Amino acid sequence: MKISVLGCGRWGSFIAWYLSRKGNDVCSWGPEEDYSYQVLRDTGRNEYVSLDERIALSCDLAFAVTRAELIVISISAQGLRGFMRRVTQYPVQDKTFVLCMKGIEVDTGKRLSEVLVESGIPRDHIAVWVGPGHIQSFVKGEPNCMVIDSENDALKRSLVDAFRSDLIRFYYGNDLIGTEIGAAAKNVMGIAAGVLDVVCVPLKGPLMSRGAREVARLIKAMGGDERSAYGLAHLGDYETTLFSRYSHNRMYGEMLAKGQRFEKLAEGVETSRAMVCLGEKYGVDLPITRAVYAVCHEESEDDGARCREEISKLFSRSTKSEMYD
Repeated sequence: MKISVLGCGRWGSFIAWYLSRKGNDVCSWGPEEDYSYQVLRDTGRNEYVSLDERIALSCDLAFAVTRAELIVISISAQGLRGFMRRVTQYPVQDKTFVLCMKGIEVDTGKRLSEVLVESGIPRDHIAVWVGPGHIQSFVKGEPNCMVIDSENDALKRSLVDAFRSDLIRFYYGNDLIGTEIGAAAKNVMGIAAGVLDVVCVPLKGPLMSRGAREVARLIKAMGGDERSAYGLAHLGDYETTLFSRYSHNRMYGEMLAKGQRFEKLAEGVETSRAMVCLGEKYGVDLPITRAVYAVCHEESEDDGARCREEISKLFSRSTKSEMYD
């Protein structure tokens, strides 16, 4: 299969590496001015993978898009809509799109598959690929489980069957709303976990339980299956997001609580903003998300003190039934 992976950062470069190993004809695309692309161009590798000689590396978007039967996108979630305006300049109506990215569009509250639909991509040509696992572990041969979801049942089944291996066991998703919201929201919980690593480590267990329940309420209100919050896209991804030293979101929260700045992309920062808006729109109580939003976006002279203050606010809330809606 001819596949182009648009975005050659840490996850995009791994996807290209993985799909090439599966015997596909792969192109890895990145903008010429992008540092990640320049490193791969100049050295043939980055800190995660070495590009197999079978992978075509290109900064020519027209070439990457037009050559492919299947287009994988792995870029920053907030840049997707603008990027799709460039992609749809080329004939793409008959191509399959797979989103290997997690987030919610801040300005609209739209799921990323909805952004593609609004960009003119047919709904039944879109799938999402999410779930736990860090590149650093995968390239060592340490296996994990992931999920592919789509409103097109035949599409997700064909992708799972084509992409599965001893390294990644795929599952068929059955709730696109829950899969996308759950995958995005786990990054918000990752920031919360990083804060707890500094100010109160023993609360990670409650964070996992209450965080999943919070996200389940939102998924249900949006028309999805609340059980999706307990699947691979969300709760199943907590180990790699809430505990791993490789997690950008956990590290962002840790450094924030220490009064330091994390310079790499942490999607949970903007996702917390989008989720607060969705909570207000659907009338869903999202206390942990609101706390993460507060420490990420509201000004404070002492970030560490602000983090401790938000934890105290969570504990001072009125008593509720554990499984309240």
